[in-house]
Amino acid sequence: MTTIKVNLSQNYNVIIAPKALEQLGEHTHELLPDAGVIAVITDDNVGGLYLETVEKSLATVGFEVIAYSIKSGEASKCASVYIDILNWLASKNVTKTDVILALGGGVVGDLTGFVAATYLRGVPLIQAPTSLLAMVDSSVGGKVAIDLNAGKNLAGSFYQPTLVICDTDTLNTLPKHYYNDGMAEVIKYGMLGDSEFLERVIQLHDDKDYETLITTCVKMKRDIVQNDEFDKGERRLLNFGHTIGHAIEVLSEYKISHGAAVSIGMVMMCRAAIKKGFCPPECLDVLLKLLSYFELPITINYSAEALYKAALKDKKRSGEFITIIIPTSMGKCELKKITTESLLKWLEMGFES
Repeated sequence: MTTIKVNLSQNYNVIIAPKALEQLGEHTHELLPDAGVIAVITDDNVGGLYLETVEKSLATVGFEVIAYSIKSGEASKCASVYIDILNWLASKNVTKTDVILALGGGVVGDLTGFVAATYLRGVPLIQAPTSLLAMVDSSVGGKVAIDLNAGKNLAGSFYQPTLVICDTDTLNTLPKHYYNDGMAEVIKYGMLGDSEFLERVIQLHDDKDYETLITTCVKMKRDIVQNDEFDKGERRLLNFGHTIGHAIEVLSEYKISHGAAVSIGMVMMCRAAIKKGFCPPECLDVLLKLLSYFELPITINYSAEALYKAALKDKKRSGEFITIIIPTSMGKCELKKITTESLLKWLEMGFES
């Protein structure tokens, strides 16, 4: 078992271990002994696999467990489902001393986190991510949100959990394409700050050393977020590939997954950085090798103009400027503030010529 301490506006631990969900009740009772009700939010895929284990673990230490299941997929991360869950919590008389628990992947975690941040102006939140993507990225750091018609994560908040618990055994039941989706975020962390980790990624995967994969990424994110909890500077590095990626997701009406979209976004930004002289060509060679190994896409049929129009709605835009993240060497990226007008040229240069 690995325990990572995160020191932010609310301090908490990230626990990474096999069979961790079986210990969820014990960990929750230790942190929140006065809670009566644990409201579990899950989806119709994950619930069938793990809800019984979670309910048993929590009930064993005396908690009353109630559960709400949403339809799996990005379409559920919306205003109507958000309101439905708030009304359900109110109908069950969930109070400020109770707990809301997210059991699932990134959609469940983002949505449930926003629910916990806003119901009764804040209720304790536990994140129990069951996908690789959620374990290495979205469950840590306190960004919670829902999508609007105009774009992804446009309504949200910063709200830190009380505990994050990653059961690595859940990755054994994760369909291959969902696992590969998470590897896009793993590769992103190597591109951001650890060239040696990039060299080890394939071997760690082949050895099924999930604990090391997740621990390395969470520690990197922890260190960045502790320096910039509210996304004013350094934390924006974590958006490498995401401005283009989110635009792709929106244009595809979320038929293209987050990891696949980020994969394409990283490639396009790396290619543009090379053409502009910021990045050596070998960075792209390594990136393409890793993404291809995990069967992640590297091209898209949308035009630069279409991506540009979608990217203008990105939450990272500030007036007539937007901050992009560019690789400058293997294992290093930098923030670059550009005009929204010049973004189109960057996107055009991101295509293979």
